[in-house]
Amino acid sequence: MTTRPTTLALSGLIRPMLEHRLPEGLDIRWFMSADEAKAAVADAEIGWFDMNDQAAMAETLRAAKKLKWLNSIYAGLDFLPMDVLIERGITVTNGAGINAITIAEYVVMGMLNIAKGYRDVVRAQERREWLLDSPGKRELAGSKALLLGYGAIGKLIQPRLAAFDVDVCVVRRSPGENTLGPDEWRARLGEFDWIILAVPATPETEGMIGAAELAAMKSDAVIVNIARGSVIDQPALVEALERKAIGGAFLDVTTPEPLPADHPLWALDNAHISMHLSGRAQSKMFIRSGDRFLDNLDKYLRGEAIGPVFDPRLGY
Repeated sequence: MTTRPTTLALSGLIRPMLEHRLPEGLDIRWFMSADEAKAAVADAEIGWFDMNDQAAMAETLRAAKKLKWLNSIYAGLDFLPMDVLIERGITVTNGAGINAITIAEYVVMGMLNIAKGYRDVVRAQERREWLLDSPGKRELAGSKALLLGYGAIGKLIQPRLAAFDVDVCVVRRSPGENTLGPDEWRARLGEFDWIILAVPATPETEGMIGAAELAAMKSDAVIVNIARGSVIDQPALVEALERKAIGGAFLDVTTPEPLPADHPLWALDNAHISMHLSGRAQSKMFIRSGDRFLDNLDKYLRGEAIGPVFDPRLGY
């Protein structure tokens, strides 16, 4: 009896990187468009069909009736239909940790940028104006940061800030030194100079920073959000920034994305918007993703465990 080869549906964009490294004996269906993707996944057991169009990705998943393993470069997959993944028992490996280094570096950059008022230094250079004093007077050393989210990114943020002598307090479920539980951090918000959001986008984290949380912060506290725009009540944040009730916000993510040109956040001098570029500020994302996929593929074909596994019931 002839064994049918394993069928993979893969984006043609990664073909130059993967094709020469794939094991022999596989049935590869390459595609270049959303319509081609739907046809390619019809019989696929394994799929890697990341697209910029998230709605098209969701439709492709629905068309993949025989899919057993879905791989993605994205860490957050909240835009996919979780019910489909659960009902079909699809194993999902995501991009958790792929961009963690550059995102952690972006957090440090954003904090230093605000602490030293560096945006005003850049503007002065553009005006060819020689400043006689620094527009920013903060030092990271000795400040206190609350880090919400201790996944792959959070685990890299903490040591980088520690190197700047920032006292980092982590919010996580498991107890530990300098750690607050999920039910403890709100009562302590007024102690921190920096509130860093690195949580996954789940129903539990949606709107976790709202008017009450903003009111509890120090008047010079700065929010750094590299999670999802949805974890902050954005209208409440705009109001707090307009009133200067907090010191500022460094927002790599917003709601929606792209942020409309007439959105009030653009005009606020204490809002720093980095346009979801933190994970893209590097050149190794696709190399790391390809290496991880090939390693997982070898394990999958041998019947071994693959990872990191995304749990659609938890949302991360």
